[in-house]
Amino acid sequence: MIKIGILGAAGYTGGELIRLLLNHPEAEIVFANSASNAGNPVSSVHSGLIGETDLHFCGDLPLEDVDVLFFCFGHGKSREFLKEHGIPSHVKIIDLAQDFRIAASDHDFIYGLPEMNREAIRGCTRLANPGCFATCIQLGLLPLAKAGLITHDVNVNAITGSTGAGQNPSQTTHFSWRSDNISIYKVFAHQHIHEIRQSLSQLQGSLDASIDFIPYRGDFARGIFCTSVVRFDGEEGTPGNPDKEMLEQMYRDFYGGAAFTFVSSSPVDLKQVVNTNKALIHIDKFGNKAVISSVIDNLLKGAVGQAVQNMNLMEGLAEDCGLRLKASAF
Repeated sequence: MIKIGILGAAGYTGGELIRLLLNHPEAEIVFANSASNAGNPVSSVHSGLIGETDLHFCGDLPLEDVDVLFFCFGHGKSREFLKEHGIPSHVKIIDLAQDFRIAASDHDFIYGLPEMNREAIRGCTRLANPGCFATCIQLGLLPLAKAGLITHDVNVNAITGSTGAGQNPSQTTHFSWRSDNISIYKVFAHQHIHEIRQSLSQLQGSLDASIDFIPYRGDFARGIFCTSVVRFDGEEGTPGNPDKEMLEQMYRDFYGGAAFTFVSSSPVDLKQVVNTNKALIHIDKFGNKAVISSVIDNLLKGAVGQAVQNMNLMEGLAEDCGLRLKASAF
């Protein structure tokens, strides 16, 4: 059994991670750390786990007792933690914050998008889990980057549920504000743009085009729906301007070995993926423009589901171990 430690276990991602790992056949949660909730039952915060576990939050850090350590901190806290604590050499780290997603000389974290870095993930001991918007947007664009087809600015609109803002309430997460409402934020300045550019450049070799991303706050709890518009050059049906059938085949070939990412011939919607680790992609073509729709659950494929998927790869397990979750029928 893989011995698991969870830091920052009282937030949304911590609760979802505990829910997944309690049902994972090869994992055992050794501790769930939350300084502010130490001694309290996990189910006192994550009430959906009542009857599922008698696990209590702890304030101590028995790091020697675990094989894998999940960081469910807010952004910036992972670097601080590693500066202040020595991690035993045998412990693998999966960080769900943005601290190590951008490659740099001062860390050795691997960017954990399995559809692009599967083999590197298998051999790594420190992994930076991708952001939720970044995952959804990249999965819609990676095949085009692999084919060298992102040569013009990409227009992206994506809407996320309120859980994407974390568990601590704010002005824009209260039900009375969010319900029957929609708004934009961080226009062209969202922090996930950097990791999106990094991945597209990795596959395409370089990226001169802009990623013009407008994020929306939605009036639902979980899920991300993204549409990306990409322009091509040349006559339709040529390598520089593929038609719809060519694009679909390009995407199916790229994701042929993916455990959770699928190309749909029909339009996609959030209910197909909420409460699952799936990503669904649909491509439309209008003249010299492609419109790519991609959908994920922001807490699962956009966060802890992908983190467990990465843990499976790092530990030599089947990629989908413990993650075959069913979407609701309605």
